[in-house]
Amino acid sequence: LKALLLAGEVLHADETTVQVLKEEGKKPESKSYMWLYRTGSDAQHPIVLFEYQPNRKHENASRFLSGFKGFVHSDGYGAYHNLPPGITPVGCWAHVRRKFADILKSLPDYNKQGSISMRGKEFCDALFALERGFADLSFEERRKARLVHSQPMMDEFFAWAQKTTNHILATPRSVMGKALAYALGERKYLENILLDGRCEISNNRAERSIRPFTIGRKNWIFSNTEKGATASALIYSIIETAKENNLKPYEYLKYVFETAPNIDLQCHAELEKLLPWNAPAACHAPIQLTMNGAAPR
Repeated sequence: LKALLLAGEVLHADETTVQVLKEEGKKPESKSYMWLYRTGSDAQHPIVLFEYQPNRKHENASRFLSGFKGFVHSDGYGAYHNLPPGITPVGCWAHVRRKFADILKSLPDYNKQGSISMRGKEFCDALFALERGFADLSFEERRKARLVHSQPMMDEFFAWAQKTTNHILATPRSVMGKALAYALGERKYLENILLDGRCEISNNRAERSIRPFTIGRKNWIFSNTEKGATASALIYSIIETAKENNLKPYEYLKYVFETAPNIDLQCHAELEKLLPWNAPAACHAPIQLTMNGAAPR
């Protein structure tokens, strides 16, 4: 699955904390990390992979993505801005929008309209509205449409953000100062969505995929050892990839456990039988239809 993941050209990445009690050289309460890498909207077969690492160093992402060439969507964490040559980081407009939206939540209603935070959020909302309009376009048509419609709006937003930064009294450490600084600091990564129609306006795809792990973490709380955390990453990878391919996880795992002992795992042709998209019909979950009879996106 990792080899197939890295053979693509558009990926999404994210990371979250995990506590490992018995980790060499670290206290039990120390933070370790579960990293996530997954395919983008262009993938014929979705793949979601988790990798445990004892720290959040940028070398972890660089090591995992060694040999990959293409686009990597992420939030503003610097590890994704220091990847090997041939990898283009793509920023997340949802994170920009979220910072303005969070400020709005703290304002009284009578101060929201016409506020700086409302204006920043409105710029982001307008860009997301354009993306919804581009949803049915081909990747190349989407790229061209973004150059015509989205790029001028982005230019206007960044000009507004810079002008606002220069004129307001907000300090760099204030919530508004941080929101504006984040947007301006991420500009070159946020604008990379204009390079290819396969790129997405946000990294929500990765955030949705990592959520089952963060929800599960509330229940099991920690891993006992590094081996346990690694095993957890493997199991989450298999199950979340199965779910992304519309499989019933239990039936798919049952198929894998029954089939694997009877094939040559060193033979690629045999090994491919175990891939989620080659699983038998009994493993497939029924497709949920919308009210108009269409399968959901």
